[in-house]
This record gives sequence, structure tokens and C-alpha cells, in this order.
Amino acid sequence: MPGFLLHVGATVLCAHGGQAQATAPNPRVRLSGQPIVTLSAPHTVAGCPFSTPGGPMPCVTAQWTVGAIRVRASGTPVLLQDSQATCVPNGTPVNIVTTQMRVRGQ
Repeated sequence: MPGFLLHVGATVLCAHGGQAQATAPNPRVRLSGQPIVTLSAPHTVAGCPFSTPGGPMPCVTAQWTVGAIRVRASGTPVLLQDSQATCVPNGTPVNIVTTQMRVRGQ
């Protein structure tokens, strides 16, 4: 599905509200002056409050599983507003809350 491309300024949260940030954005392609994010770059998650009866199990990283089909940067699919990721170690999804609204991809 088409969607807006993600850049490092996009707001990405784990399912519990922790802030996810790209670890290795693509430095060669920029949107609104900010580097875009590709499928291969995991996100680190900070401030996840998730806890289980056995103890805390907060989201630490988010690994992307679905990216763009047609748009690539340096040979790697870019991330779109509808891309999907799984948090490690608990397997919960992420929510893409806001992104730039100028460039779409598929």
C-alpha cells in the first residue's frame, strides 16, 4: 500500500508508549532536511514501561519486517507510514504516529 516515507523526525512508539529512534538512517537521501529510514536499520526504544508479573520486560529494539515494495535507497527498501516492526524481546508491534506529509512511496 502507498504511504508517506519515514525520516528520522517521524514519531514512532512501541505498543506501550516508549519512543523508538532509528539507529542507522540513510545519510544520502533526505526528506525535509532529515535522513530517511530503511528496512535494514533497527530502532532503539527508550522509556518503555512494559512489565509482566514475572518482572519488567520493556521493549529494547524494534526490527522492521515490512517496508516499501517499489522504493529503495542504496538498494534497501525504505520505510513507509504503514510499515511494520516487531519489538524485542516481547514481540509487540510499533505505532507510527507522525511522519512527513510530502513524499509518498509504495
